[in-house]
Amino acid sequence: MLRGWCAYFRPGVSSATFQFLRQLVWGQAIRWIRRKHRRITWKDLRRRYCSGGWWPTTEDITLFDPAKVRTTRYRYRGGVIPSPWPTKG
Repeated sequence: MLRGWCAYFRPGVSSATFQFLRQLVWGQAIRWIRRKHRRITWKDLRRRYCSGGWWPTTEDITLFDPAKVRTTRYRYRGGVIPSPWPTKG
C-alpha cells in the first residue's frame, strides 16, 4: 500500500512528504518490534531485525523506504492541454 501511495504522488513536489513518511514508518516498525520483544536490548534488536544497521531488513524482506523514491516534476504538456478558445486556422 505504501509503495502504491508513493507511486501515485511521485509527480510533483513530494520529497519532504516522503521523508516524513519514512520517519513515521520507521517509528511504527521499531515500536512494534520493541513491543514484540520487551526484554531484548537495542543492540540485539538491531542485529536481529536490521542486519546491524538502522533500517528494518532481513535476508528475504526489506521494509519499503519512501525516501528513496525519486520524485519527478510535472511534465510539460504544451498543446495537449485543451483550450476553450477557438484556434485560427
